[in-house]
Amino acid sequence: MKPLRSALELAVLAAVAALVPVLAHAQAAADAVLDAQLVERVQALVRTQAPRAAGAAQTPRVVVEVGRLDPRLRLAPCERVEPRLPPGRLWGRTRVGLRCVQGPTHWQVWLPLTVRVFAPGLVSAAGLPAGTVLTPADLQLAEVDWAGNAQTPWLHAAELVGRTLARPLRPGQAIYARDLRQRQWFAAGETVQVMARGSGFTVAGEALALGPGLEGQRVRLRVESGRVITARAVAPQRAEIEL
Repeated sequence: MKPLRSALELAVLAAVAALVPVLAHAQAAADAVLDAQLVERVQALVRTQAPRAAGAAQTPRVVVEVGRLDPRLRLAPCERVEPRLPPGRLWGRTRVGLRCVQGPTHWQVWLPLTVRVFAPGLVSAAGLPAGTVLTPADLQLAEVDWAGNAQTPWLHAAELVGRTLARPLRPGQAIYARDLRQRQWFAAGETVQVMARGSGFTVAGEALALGPGLEGQRVRLRVESGRVITARAVAPQRAEIEL
């Protein structure tokens, strides 16, 4: 994901730089609504610079929606405005800072921005009720907004076949981890393999589960010495400790 994020940042910065003349005067900054031509320019720049997304077989389709400044703003005239990106991922709802660096009064405002990144992802082939055990026939690839959800969509059906839905899905709805029931990798009282991973080393052993090992959740285990530790359930009869 990082290379795509970097390209989006460069593209949006270039596009916002073209906006600077619009913001050079107080009334323009307060009252101007960005026109369609500028929006199209931002979209084109991001599309041409965005590489392939996260294993998808094609270059993503990027849609940039530029918002408007608060019409109540009354900014002092400025000779030079510089764009400034916020920290973190430049996907979904975000904003670009516009800072006056040369003028009688230094000021900074934030321009709302929404970046959508459409690429293939698995969706439901039909409406599916909660409790459905997914089969290949239930899944199909479609264009999904990767920036519209904190979780990542799946690309490979093998990762979903056999999983059970925790909630109903509409036809064509993208499938995320939140839509699936957690798998129970082991039960309380079972012996599990425990692996501790550190910088440059791995230590493995056995322990007794003191509770059910739910996928991705922490569980208490009793090791051979009798000490109780906490690990994360990661696979059938397996738990991991990150040091």
